[in-house]
Amino acid sequence: MAAPAAPAAGETGPEARLEAALADVPELARLLEIDPYLKPFAADFQRRYKKFSQVLHDIGENEGGIDKFSRGYESFGIHTCSDGGIYCKEWAPGAEGVFLTGEFSGWNPFSHPYKKLEYGKWELYIPPKQNKSPLIPHGSKLKVVITSKSGEILYRISPWAKYVVRENNNVNYDWIHWAPEDPYKFKHSRPKKPRSLRIYESHVGISSHEGKIASYKHFTSNVLPRIKDLGYNCIQLMAIMEHAYYASFGYQITSFFAASSRYGTPEELKELVDTAHSMGIVVLLDVVHSHASKNSEDGLNMFDGTDSCYFHSGPRGTHDLWDSRLFIYSSWEVLRFLLSNIRWWLEEYCFDGFRFDGVTSMLYHHHGMGQGFSGDYNEYFGLQVDEDALIYLMLANHLAHTLYPDSITIAEDVSGMPALCSPTSQGGGGFDYRLAMAIPDKWIQLLKEFKDEDWNMGNIVYTLTNRRYLEKCVAYAESHDQALVGDKTLAFWLMDAEMYTNMSILAPFTPVIDRGIQLHKMIRLITHGLGGEGYLNFMGNEFGHPEWLDFPRKGNNESYHYARRQFNLTDDDLLRYKFLNNFDRDMNRLEERCGWLSAPQAYVSEKHEGNKTITFERAGLLFIFNFHPSKSYTDYRVGTATPGKFKIVLDSDAAEYGGHQRLDHNTDYFTEAFEHNGRPYSLLVYIPSRVALILQNVDLQN
Repeated sequence: MAAPAAPAAGETGPEARLEAALADVPELARLLEIDPYLKPFAADFQRRYKKFSQVLHDIGENEGGIDKFSRGYESFGIHTCSDGGIYCKEWAPGAEGVFLTGEFSGWNPFSHPYKKLEYGKWELYIPPKQNKSPLIPHGSKLKVVITSKSGEILYRISPWAKYVVRENNNVNYDWIHWAPEDPYKFKHSRPKKPRSLRIYESHVGISSHEGKIASYKHFTSNVLPRIKDLGYNCIQLMAIMEHAYYASFGYQITSFFAASSRYGTPEELKELVDTAHSMGIVVLLDVVHSHASKNSEDGLNMFDGTDSCYFHSGPRGTHDLWDSRLFIYSSWEVLRFLLSNIRWWLEEYCFDGFRFDGVTSMLYHHHGMGQGFSGDYNEYFGLQVDEDALIYLMLANHLAHTLYPDSITIAEDVSGMPALCSPTSQGGGGFDYRLAMAIPDKWIQLLKEFKDEDWNMGNIVYTLTNRRYLEKCVAYAESHDQALVGDKTLAFWLMDAEMYTNMSILAPFTPVIDRGIQLHKMIRLITHGLGGEGYLNFMGNEFGHPEWLDFPRKGNNESYHYARRQFNLTDDDLLRYKFLNNFDRDMNRLEERCGWLSAPQAYVSEKHEGNKTITFERAGLLFIFNFHPSKSYTDYRVGTATPGKFKIVLDSDAAEYGGHQRLDHNTDYFTEAFEHNGRPYSLLVYIPSRVALILQNVDLQN
């Protein structure tokens, strides 16, 4: 399609502005065709795209392109040269002087000064020893010394540090020069981008049932095989970027290029990713570029002695709710730092993409605080949008997808910004998926505020299907957010104290445990089947992990009791957790075979308030849910698009899932040419109370 002609000079009306926007943004016409209600905001997309293009152009003019620009980690920080010398480089525009000190110099703070360059950069070359070996060996402790303009002497960790550790009871982290003679070599190629995304959200440190911080090696040996068995094809790793405060769940980053040392070494993390790849599992990093820790001695804050090095100066540079620092995304060197960070995790550790944390905070000057986001399009455009941050996100997505076209990027955005998951060529944000954050809130609301018989079927369906056309969503019933102290997992909302006494198969199958087990399965399946184009589960929640998640802190006497995942519960054959685990596994495996997540959005043929039933079709499967707490239905008519013989392929009432075995799986269900609920064919089926079924047309499989 040829680009529209530019409007004549002097034309400023709405039509002229639209024509100008269509001329400037290559595929904007496609976006406006998908959503015509965005036409009044065409100029916003035009401005964003032109700014994005201008930054890319400027990077090309001044840096030789984004490929070179995003390799900052190859020169900044410290590096062992081929001649055995050490090259060091930092950006510290507010510094009066920069020095390197460490064990190599007996901690003499001023023996190795950097030379000042243009644009606030500093460099240092340290010749090798006489035997050509580097003066700074692998494993040696270092510090950057900054003399500020006010005369202070500041000891800092390089923002580009690749390994930092906290020893014994030290308050601060130490920077360790990481240059092993025999670095880990990846043995397995990256898996292809999954057709359907089934994500296992994971935290290495809590992955053991023991009350301690688990290791990369433990996760590789013990958790990866479980994830593979459960049928997940993607792992989202939280809390990998180094964070001084463990209880921050990894969201207060202190060293952006360092893999957290509390779980092991960088090489052991590489082995984890490589082993996952050998299993056909892609690995995403939970990347935090929305803010940074306020720590100065072992973080980015006040690196050069000013509050404006990497961050906005003054109040704009602080997030009031998170008590953290906010990046200045318009800064050239901040862009270099963050884009290089994206590339570092893709290249050095072979991650397959990212879940971007705190995107709502980045997108708006108000950071989403005190905002309801009604869906009015005016909320997503105008002066409240931080377009510098949005342009950075477009650049980050452009970089990731240029380097590795199969990269996966997911936005954690609660606002629902239109086109965030549309291609940058349409003026969009360039993300592949967004998290469907309204879904877990809906399930918690139902369990907290409504009796089962008062659940509104239409409202459930609306929440699960309310998403933007052609912008993919990752659906989830609960994530780590719902497991944190102060909230409860779905299993705990459903069964609460009885989980301590009645989860043994030797104990009575009480009404509370029965209800909890049945609804836990139904909630997960309808979310999986109807809620999005990807699915996410937080580790342990698949089998109804009891209690909540709480990291060691002063308020709990530094206890690890709740900072663990008790996988041993699902291994115990005498406990009912195995039933939920079995169901989760078979649900994922069926999706792998049938691919409903990658199929078009479901057709919902029934949401019956009186009967408490929901039926829909997706990927050639017929999903049937009866949420009624007590009523079963014999010869219940269900509509379908295709004629033929149907068989049950998943039944939440089966014995292996802790059900009541009320259905005969040998039964054949034959359609009739009898229109029902807008479908040309229908069949009669027995639907017991609190049961979820999936039927498949076997005639279509032959």
